[in-house]
Amino acid sequence: MFRNYLKTAWRNLMKNKMFSFINVLGLTIGITVCMMIFLYIMNEFSVDNFHKNGNNIYRVMRSFDNEGKQSSVPYLSGPYAPALLNDFSSDIKQAVRVMPSNDLVVIGNTSFNEKNVYAADSGFFSMFSFPLLRGNASTALNNPNSIVLTETTAKKYFGTIDNDMGKVVEMDKKFQLKVTGIAKDVPSNSHMSFDLVVPIENFTHNNGFDVWIDNRLFTYVLLNEHTNVAQLEKKFAPFMQKYMGHDMLQYGFHFSLSLTPLKNIYFENATAFDNVKHGDKAVVYIFLSIAVLILLIACINFMNLSTIRAVERSKEVGLRKVLGALRNNLIWQFIGESVLLTTISCIFSIVLLLLIMPLYNQLLGYTLTVSWNTLPIYLFLTGVILIVGFLAGSYPAFFLSAFSPIQALKGKLRLGKGGSTFRQALVVVQFSISVFLMVGTIIIINQMSYVKNKQLGYNKEQTVAVRIDNNDFDENKYVFKNQLQNNSNVASVSLMSGEPGGFFDDYSFDVEGHNEKWQARTEFADFEYVKTLGLKIISGRDFSSQFPTDTTEAILLNRTAAARLGWTPEQAIGKWIQNKFRDDNKRRIIGVVEDFNFLSLKENMDALVISPSEDRRVALIKLKPGNIQAGIAAIRNEYNKVAPAYPFEYSFLDQQFNDIYKNDLRQQTIITVFAGLAIFVACLGLFGLASFTATKRFKEIGVRKVLGSSVQGIVILLSKDLLKPVLIAMCIALPVGYFAMNKWLQNFAYKTSLSWWIFLLAALITFAIALFTVCIKAIKAAVANPVKSLRTE
Repeated sequence: MFRNYLKTAWRNLMKNKMFSFINVLGLTIGITVCMMIFLYIMNEFSVDNFHKNGNNIYRVMRSFDNEGKQSSVPYLSGPYAPALLNDFSSDIKQAVRVMPSNDLVVIGNTSFNEKNVYAADSGFFSMFSFPLLRGNASTALNNPNSIVLTETTAKKYFGTIDNDMGKVVEMDKKFQLKVTGIAKDVPSNSHMSFDLVVPIENFTHNNGFDVWIDNRLFTYVLLNEHTNVAQLEKKFAPFMQKYMGHDMLQYGFHFSLSLTPLKNIYFENATAFDNVKHGDKAVVYIFLSIAVLILLIACINFMNLSTIRAVERSKEVGLRKVLGALRNNLIWQFIGESVLLTTISCIFSIVLLLLIMPLYNQLLGYTLTVSWNTLPIYLFLTGVILIVGFLAGSYPAFFLSAFSPIQALKGKLRLGKGGSTFRQALVVVQFSISVFLMVGTIIIINQMSYVKNKQLGYNKEQTVAVRIDNNDFDENKYVFKNQLQNNSNVASVSLMSGEPGGFFDDYSFDVEGHNEKWQARTEFADFEYVKTLGLKIISGRDFSSQFPTDTTEAILLNRTAAARLGWTPEQAIGKWIQNKFRDDNKRRIIGVVEDFNFLSLKENMDALVISPSEDRRVALIKLKPGNIQAGIAAIRNEYNKVAPAYPFEYSFLDQQFNDIYKNDLRQQTIITVFAGLAIFVACLGLFGLASFTATKRFKEIGVRKVLGSSVQGIVILLSKDLLKPVLIAMCIALPVGYFAMNKWLQNFAYKTSLSWWIFLLAALITFAIALFTVCIKAIKAAVANPVKSLRTE
């Protein structure tokens, strides 16, 4: 019997090639999208799961009050780890410090400016399960003069990993480090990412490393099996008072410690103070929803097209019933056909996914680590075949098996008004999803365009950013600046601690007339800062070399900082503020600048203090209009004079948008592709319905043409019934789209408005596509020779 059902199913597929093609193509696209997103979700939720001790590893977080809100950052200072081990030896088994760093690496005559270096304690590879291809994980970092390279880094340096052990790498022109291990490349499902790991002992003698309040590294702890985390966290308050009580009292801070499980780090909110890889659960759920919606559209196509073919198969059903077939047998036959078609689609989907996987990885920005040969993949494929097969085939199966054999054999069977209503309801669901995705796509594109083109309050065009935080620039940064300022291609140069969109320190200040500590972001910059960025002074004056005391006694605020202190820009002039952590000077406010977006546009405008204190990590060079390449060449020339050992690297300030919002731009692209696929699959179903309608009304069309109907009139006649569900879908989807996208926009501090034209555009695009799809078949039917239809019985 099963063999007979299989033969019948295959014959039906071959007999109705167009309907089978539409179903297979729709299901193939739907299943492929589901598989793409399933692999992405598996990768997201597998982050850090590969660590053997992962369940007992925690990252120590430092919490503080920020304007009434509790905020947490992962950065601690060097002494925390040994103190935690000493004071809580019964609870903490191991503590490892990890300090991200940029370092110069020299191999022979070739230098590399490595931005992904980890300085870590010797237990790094024993706490974390980053496998070593060469070397011993427990001893690789024991010697301070050792270094561990990833496989890719080793090949970059030496061309191979076979004979690299024991080779010497020079770092920062002062460390001669011997290769003691080659690690596998860090997988994409890790919140940490490194190219080199060196013993942290090489940096413990740096200025400030052993100062409790000078935070610069992550601290991870491995807890004992039976440690009660909540009870341990309660013990941190006296611990902080013991070691940090004096500093907290002196500087006005109030810190506390907490523990974040390793498995939770990835989905924590990303901040400028946490430069590890982070994910967004909201994006994961959005992608999951899209996968389900597209697969639902494909299933609806199958149900619709199977149902409208019911009349064609009515005699088959009637004959089977007369010959003794039970309804259950017929139901299983039709569900079996559905499962067969789904299986065929699934095979095509696997082939298609294998072909587009490189493009998908490129779109995501990383390589998925999920293996095909795993139980979850097999369960997923089996589940898709069974669930989609039953979901798509259930209604047609019950519908077809319920036919009256007498009516079916007489050829008098009609689908009836109820069947038509159900089909139209399915089309409404399809296009509601399509319109919703179209609205979302347009709003996302519009928001990213708004962010990209928003006036940021500073002049970012033709401005080059160059990192100068290396040893060679310590003594020569002002030589570099002065030489560039004398160049005819350069308008101005400013040295600062962080460029717009970069990192800004957060400090507490004593303020005139305020009893409590006041917290603000701080930029340490020279006197050309305002000029180079083109900031607007709205009150007071800029730093000036005509006032020698500005270096030690002056400071600038932005408008938001003045407002938060309760002052107008004019009232702020002459008031003093003091940052005891940096120096003991009470600096007078000499000017207030207009707010400019020095942070990401996802963050609200924050208070900013601009101080001429020494801390120069970045040079911003404003080039004169004209020959940009000559300006870059001039910068390169001066850079090579000052820091010949360091590779010259630069970026344009106006191009940093793509770096800051690269994840949002990738999500925009992916959602746009998926929305287009959803509309395409929905239109496949609409095309099938139009084909059926044209075939069913073939003789009617011929009669109407003989009686004088125009092609235009017949096209309108055939189209209006099919397009009614599309119009209803718009009325449902547009309000839902408004609600959902309004919530999504709340992630941005600066956002575009949800204008009426966005929803009108989405509706018009969807309707135009649907109209085009229907008209293709309607016009073909309308221009057909009426004689053929009138001869047909």
